Amino acid sequence: MAVSVNTVYQTVLYILNKEQRGYVTPAEFNSLATQVQDEIFNSYFPDANQLNRQNQNNTQNNTEFFNMFEDISYKVASFIQEVGLSLVVVSQGNEFFNYPSSQLYKIGEVISTYTGQPAYSSVTQLVSKAEYSKIERSKLTKPTKQYPIYYYQKSSSSGSNLLKISPTPNTVTANVILKPLNPNWGFVTGSLNQYIYNAGTSQDFELDVSEQSNIVIKILKYCGVIVNDPTVIQIAEQEAKEVEINDKS
Repeated sequence: MAVSVNTVYQTVLYILNKEQRGYVTPAEFNSLATQVQDEIFNSYFPDANQLNRQNQNNTQNNTEFFNMFEDISYKVASFIQEVGLSLVVVSQGNEFFNYPSSQLYKIGEVISTYTGQPAYSSVTQLVSKAEYSKIERSKLTKPTKQYPIYYYQKSSSSGSNLLKISPTPNTVTANVILKPLNPNWGFVTGSLNQYIYNAGTSQDFELDVSEQSNIVIKILKYCGVIVNDPTVIQIAEQEAKEVEINDKS
């Protein structure tokens, strides 16, 4: 379940206005909202890695609904997809597979499928571009349909996500993690030049609903910079520390 961008914006405005700390425009809010969502989303991965080590040391709480590693896994699950990659022929003998979405965050397991007799669907090993060239040139290590390899690069011209796979498969699927869409508080201008919320042009936060308080606190911290009020920053930072301590203790 997503977090309502309108609820967050109205909460932020209410707190700022109640304390007479100034005003944040929709454009400023949307920039802060994107920054905060990216910060929270990116924090899931190092946090999960740390919690996974606790699991391995048997120091993690395994009680249902209270395992923090599983909680983060749940928050990330909606961003994981299995996608098909399309073939892009740059030149003869120079083929890449492309996943065009700008929302791509990470590529996980890549499966290369080869038709014919025999047919193979093989997990493809990620290597560096330099390693790819060395492996390709060696008779002993040259990749096969059973043991294909690939390297990843981003196109400098189009920004597309390109995979070079050897040997070239017929089809490719990959598990990927997509980034959340940028939140946006859309509006129309009223007769008094006031901002009126427009759900049709808005985009909610794609983070789990449990992150709502965290989002508000982090946005308020940045709002303190915009309105040039260190008190807002201090209060928001203190709240954020208390939430972090409570989550990880």
